Amino acid sequence: MSFVLGVTGGIASGKSTVVDFFKAKGFPIVDGDIVARKVVEPETEGLMALKNTFGQTIIDENGQLDRKKLGSIIFHDEKKRALLNKTLDPFIRGEIQRQTEEAKLSSDLVIVDIPLLYEGNYETMMDKVAVVYVTPEIQLNRLMARNHLNEEEAMERIKSQLSLKKKKERADIIIDNCRSREKTRQQVLDWLQKNKFVS
Repeated sequence: MSFVLGVTGGIASGKSTVVDFFKAKGFPIVDGDIVARKVVEPETEGLMALKNTFGQTIIDENGQLDRKKLGSIIFHDEKKRALLNKTLDPFIRGEIQRQTEEAKLSSDLVIVDIPLLYEGNYETMMDKVAVVYVTPEIQLNRLMARNHLNEEEAMERIKSQLSLKKKKERADIIIDNCRSREKTRQQVLDWLQKNKFVS
């Protein structure tokens, strides 16, 4: 039986770094962000569903999703953002499920990388969930530095997600990413060894 580990965190918490450590050990990764892009490619059912919900204006002349247009519709509108999530959810969930089942055929451990795992209630699809945690101060400073944002802009993005504190409370496994990259990598290796995925 393959073990499915969901990996999540907050914006700028270092989730991608942690996922890369698993990838370096040869474990298959199901990437929620890649899936979310794939399901709205030209002529997909996902893109048709978005067009039916938000209108033709969100499709550019090449038949691609105009992300800027869609972004301007949903960014400051909570209800429209919820509608977007509701519209795409079945397509994203179905594709994540499909890729996970496929990956299980070739590996005893599958990593499912979903930024909004708890927000989207994906934990029911996982055997365990690992949360990549940093303190609020570190998260804010890293986000400001990484995305060249001022404090207000960075806080707005952080607040649009469930807080890392709440995610940490719900986690089965906590990977503390407050210190060096090497210390974080060691936590991943320790977990893999403890659970006999690597010797």
